[in-house]
Amino acid sequence: MKLSFLGTTSTGGQCPNLYETDRDTYVVQGYKITDPEALAALHERGMPATETAVEIPKTLLNFAPRNTA
Repeated sequence: MKLSFLGTTSTGGQCPNLYETDRDTYVVQGYKITDPEALAALHERGMPATETAVEIPKTLLNFAPRNTA
């Protein structure tokens, strides 16, 4: 998988970061969610044990391409 960096809201070069892949998907680097209540809610909605979730600031999505069609 090839990653293309799109942007960050970090000033220290760490996370969060947004990447586009060569597979027509995005990769988000963010803060791992460890809150038991939030994880329980995600699993109740169907998130499998093989997946994880990360938290990002809303402003990171400013780097996501907009549909221009």
